[in-house]
Amino acid sequence: MAYNTMLARSFSWHEQRKLGSWAFVGSLVIAATIFTVFKPYMSSNPPVLNLHLQLSTGASLNMLMRSKEAAVEPRQSYFDTKEVKPMCNLTRPRSDFCEMNGDIRIHGNSSKIFIASTPTQMPVGKEIWNIKPYARKEDGTAMGRVRRITIQPAQVLEGLPDCSRNYNIPAVVFSVGGYAGNAFHDFSDVLIPLYLTSMEFNGEVQFLITDHHSWWTDKYQPLLQKLSKYDFIDIDQESRVLCFPRVIVGLKATNKELGIDSSESSYSMMGFRQILRSAYSLKRERVEKFRNDKKLGKRPRLLLISRSQTRRLINTRQIAKMARTIGFNVVIKETGSNVSLVSEMVNSVDVMVGVHGAGLTNMVFLPEKAVVIQIIPLGDMEWIARTFYQEPERDMNLWYLEYKISPNESSLIQQYPHDHQIFKDPGAISKIGWRSFRSVFLDKQDVDLDLNRFKEVLLRALEFLHG
Repeated sequence: MAYNTMLARSFSWHEQRKLGSWAFVGSLVIAATIFTVFKPYMSSNPPVLNLHLQLSTGASLNMLMRSKEAAVEPRQSYFDTKEVKPMCNLTRPRSDFCEMNGDIRIHGNSSKIFIASTPTQMPVGKEIWNIKPYARKEDGTAMGRVRRITIQPAQVLEGLPDCSRNYNIPAVVFSVGGYAGNAFHDFSDVLIPLYLTSMEFNGEVQFLITDHHSWWTDKYQPLLQKLSKYDFIDIDQESRVLCFPRVIVGLKATNKELGIDSSESSYSMMGFRQILRSAYSLKRERVEKFRNDKKLGKRPRLLLISRSQTRRLINTRQIAKMARTIGFNVVIKETGSNVSLVSEMVNSVDVMVGVHGAGLTNMVFLPEKAVVIQIIPLGDMEWIARTFYQEPERDMNLWYLEYKISPNESSLIQQYPHDHQIFKDPGAISKIGWRSFRSVFLDKQDVDLDLNRFKEVLLRALEFLHG
């Protein structure tokens, strides 16, 4: 009341009315400001209480997660996916492969891979990919033994299987079907492409194998363990849904047999051979030069690959005796399925001699500057001999020599007349088809070397070793 009296005495009636209007406006501004600032505190859960609940609940969850960390990995949200469309390369001559990132779900025993996506993330164009993850796609016989993997996007709310197990590392899906079991194809179709595909992960990658054979993975286990720190998974037997942030289906093979085309990859056969030496604990990296003095110098070791079934060397003992007379220590051995033993034996020699066949694949274990001698049987075999075993040696830093036999050195001379088409025009047999070619020149032919002719090749090998 005293406040009102003082105000009335200090201002006229008109001034009081004007001042009252301004006071009313000011009151509205102040009220609005107070409401804005204190609105969060009028909610049912004040910020201080919310913060307290978040802290206490988060601590409890952290303790729970730590107790299960070894068994369950955190699930990646499919809404975090930046790229859901698999990048499928179907143009390479030797292999098809798809590489995808995001929320990838693999149902192994149904051979299906799902890419989680929302309706707005659905890829444009082709929606399903079928891949046979083996690096010999132009060979119908080989690919007929390879399981087909289906890759398809799936909307989040429709047909997407729940994850049974989540991984935070990438996965590579590949097959050991095809011609697996043949040493050449094991390396050319699977192991070298697997090296090219998985090396970028530095061991932090999960191998998912289809068409699995236990004898195959046992055979190459040391190398597989060098390429991946984790036990492989046989996905054909896997009923769970395995989820990964990144998946590669198929292998990145370059267009080179038993080798790596440097124009297509940043990796090399020298790097692959280094991994092999490490995997199988091989001691020799390079052949040392030998002295010409036979009495004082160390004698180079020569491995003569023996074959017990097809393309046998009939006069193996005579060849070994001749080789010893010109300065070699000779080992006669048939390469078997125990890779650890074979790799150690091959790495210990300086020269490897063999008739064209899978046994020559073991050149991958030779030390650098060793000599490979390929004996080429009768038949139209120049292209296959050059492609499979001559050209690869260049990238392995090896010396290469070859010896092409004459009709008189072939056992076929005893099976067919001298004027038969097999001798006159062996290329005609090749044109009939692979089966006809194989049955004659690979399965029915043995070799009886002309020792005088072959001696010249061995002397040339000595020249290489003597530098």
